[in-house]
Amino acid sequence: MSHNLKRETVSPEVSPEMSTDVVERFPPTSGRVSGAIGLVTAAVVLGLAIWPRDTGTPLGVAIVACFGALVTWVTLLRPALWVTADDLVLRNMLVTTYVPLAAIDRVITAQVLAVTAGEHRYVSPVIGYTLRQTVTGKGRSADEKTPSAVNTYQVFVEDQIHHHADSARERLRITKGSPEQQALADGVRRSHAWPEIAGLVGLAVAFVVWFFVH
Repeated sequence: MSHNLKRETVSPEVSPEMSTDVVERFPPTSGRVSGAIGLVTAAVVLGLAIWPRDTGTPLGVAIVACFGALVTWVTLLRPALWVTADDLVLRNMLVTTYVPLAAIDRVITAQVLAVTAGEHRYVSPVIGYTLRQTVTGKGRSADEKTPSAVNTYQVFVEDQIHHHADSARERLRITKGSPEQQALADGVRRSHAWPEIAGLVGLAVAFVVWFFVH
């Protein structure tokens, strides 16, 4: 799978009001194609289910199709990873985490990308190595001890996050391991995907009601 390694950039002088603007966005290493196929399949099943306009079995199938489409969205299509002027944003299935760039100590990729800030570890399924890449050494050639950004997109992402983190610390004039960095690490924010959560709960309840009624 090929990826465009060009950086999506904005002016480095970002005002507080524009701190949520995307500085760099990282395309996912997998999931988009299978997610799209899942949504199309769910849409076809839903269409066939509602066509008879029957509250019996077709209604139950329609509820399951909607539930499946929503699950496909939150697991395969909703996760995303990007950088703003101040934060690394990890949008996962039902929670979005905002990690201050200057608080990031370490970035490492295995099956998922993991970021360490302070004493906490945050993961994103957006970037990861496939089983084949893991077995073959994550893109390393025979004469290299470590993978390089030229060889793997995953390492490119790691390097870019480190670059943004170093730039943020330089801008704020703080150093790794300092009390100021720890204070930033304690300021990690989270928000929940309440529409998706409500949809999953509502569809699950609707199916239970349909099941007992019929």
